Parts: sequence; structure tokens; C-alpha cells
Amino acid sequence: MPSEYARALGSRLRAIRTQQGLSLHGVEEKSKGRWKAVVVGSYERGDRAVTVQRLAELADFYAVPVSELLPDSAPSGAAEPPPRLIIDLEKLQVVPAERAGPLARYAATIQAQRGDYNGRVLSIRQDDLRTLAVIYDETPSMLTEQLITWGVLNPEARRALD
Repeated sequence: MPSEYARALGSRLRAIRTQQGLSLHGVEEKSKGRWKAVVVGSYERGDRAVTVQRLAELADFYAVPVSELLPDSAPSGAAEPPPRLIIDLEKLQVVPAERAGPLARYAATIQAQRGDYNGRVLSIRQDDLRTLAVIYDETPSMLTEQLITWGVLNPEARRALD
């Protein structure tokens, strides 16, 4: 019986293959027989252990980083959820426009996508914070501190950077 990790790894392998629009036989054809359909299928079911070397070769074949083939390593259930990043939209209005402009436009775009116009607060993801840091040409930690100083970001956001 496959382990939980083997099943999770197999699931990732299957997801990457199907994202690329390949059947198991399609993998065999595209690889000119290097990757047999039966072998790839057994990896995907978790019935067969895949070596690190073979996993790296399979990642090359799919043209993805090896890390994309690995299942999430976070322990299930026990991990503390990341802190919520809450932008205070009311306080953002009093920040000088030349500094707050990019953040205000970004927040407005998220609000439009979500259809969320409460106008008071907006929760964002860590990826949003990283994107904003690029826009502001600062590191995520520097931008976080600046936004906390402006009063538009909750101070617990510092934990999101750990």
C-alpha cells in the first residue's frame, strides 16, 4: 500500500502531466519511449518509488522545477495559519497620494475583482505584498514597515514575512 507521501507525490506528477495536456501514452510518445506509460502511471499512483535522479529527469522532461513535483511539506492540521494582511482603506486615504497611489490602485483592482466595496478594510495575500514591494521598489519587509508606519497595515503582518 502506498504511503501518504507517495500518493501526494503521485498526485503532483499527475497534475503536472495533465496541465501539459499529456496522457500517459502521450508522455511515452513525446519522450520517444524514454518514459514508459506504465512506469509513469505507477509513479502517479504511488505504487512505485521514484528516485531523486529519476524525479529530476522527469522534472526536466516536463520543463518544471523539481520543487513543483514535490508535495507540500507543511504538516497537515498542526500548522498555524499565516497572519491576515489587512489594509485599512480609510487610513490609506490620508496618506499623501504620491506615496499611496500605487497601493490605492492595487487595492481598487482587488476590490473590483472581488466585487468588495465595503471601503473600510481589504485583506490581501502574502503574494500581493510581494507584488506591491516590487511596485514600490522595496523589499517586502521594508514595505511592510512603511505600511505599518502609515497605519494602513496591521502590525501582525510582520509575522507574515517569517
